[in-house]
Amino acid sequence: MKVLDTVSELEQIEKGCVLTIGNFDGVHLGHQEILAAARQAADKHRAELVAMTFEPHPVAILFPERAPGVLTPLELKVHLLRQCGVDSLIVLKDNPELLDLTPDDFVRQFLVEKVRPSTVVEGTDFNYGVGRTGNVDTLLKLGAREGFAVSVVEPKRIKLSTGQMVRVSSTMIRYMLEGGHAADARAALGRPYRLLEEIIPGRGIGKKLGFPTLNMRKPRQVIPAEGVYAGFVRVAATIEDLLTSQKGIPAAYSIGQARTYGEEYPLLIEAHLLGRGIGDWVGKLMAMDFVQRIRSQHKFKTSDDLSKQIAKDCEEVKEILATEGTCRDVT
Repeated sequence: MKVLDTVSELEQIEKGCVLTIGNFDGVHLGHQEILAAARQAADKHRAELVAMTFEPHPVAILFPERAPGVLTPLELKVHLLRQCGVDSLIVLKDNPELLDLTPDDFVRQFLVEKVRPSTVVEGTDFNYGVGRTGNVDTLLKLGAREGFAVSVVEPKRIKLSTGQMVRVSSTMIRYMLEGGHAADARAALGRPYRLLEEIIPGRGIGKKLGFPTLNMRKPRQVIPAEGVYAGFVRVAATIEDLLTSQKGIPAAYSIGQARTYGEEYPLLIEAHLLGRGIGDWVGKLMAMDFVQRIRSQHKFKTSDDLSKQIAKDCEEVKEILATEGTCRDVT
């Protein structure tokens, strides 16, 4: 997949491509349906599938104080879009001039003159142009005028653990994670939610309790609610190796402030690996995939009480992850 991040590079795109535009944060099931429809259209017309995304989110440029939390950093988003069959990815970085175009000018001056698509595929909630005043209806009218087809994909809906049916969206997934509903977020994403960051030295408390941990630097992503989770860890020296690794280690996660030891602790993001020791991995990169939350955080009276609870947590995590199949250790 080609990644293009300057307007001058757009000449590399073949005329008559199939185009889909969106922030694609999360690359969730709704996005995947749009991408699958676009891939099908591209194959039918023997055309290139082009996706266009934004870095950062347009709201972060126009209204920084209202910027939504990030589900997928750019490196992860690129990886996931490649897996969805995108041939070329346009990454529009910090481009307020483009965001200020009217819907008509955006279509005429950018899409038609620069990208030259034969078909544009979008979801029903697609908005574009200054003030997000353009939508799929205006896109359909402009497409008919300018000579490209527009295909509209209906929203994806899923059933939550509560039995409620909801429309999948990045906003909904952020709410799920902030509420600790990792299993529902997983259902909406079609895979476990993933945090990516560097491994940093810990305080050694887990090791003293008999449960050593890998500690993650606070990522620039939506962090799931404080609690204990079941998941899989991956470790690598480079982001490329981390994203392509198929080797997951079952782990019990703790996100919280270790209040058993006082109130002054910062937020800690820790992973205790099950069935193997902790290597000298400080400075390497870690991916934490969140499968399910098992409990909230508690303040324990003694370290012994905390140690006993962690042992129970690990057993519960093993039972949950046993149904996820066997994952090989990181080499």
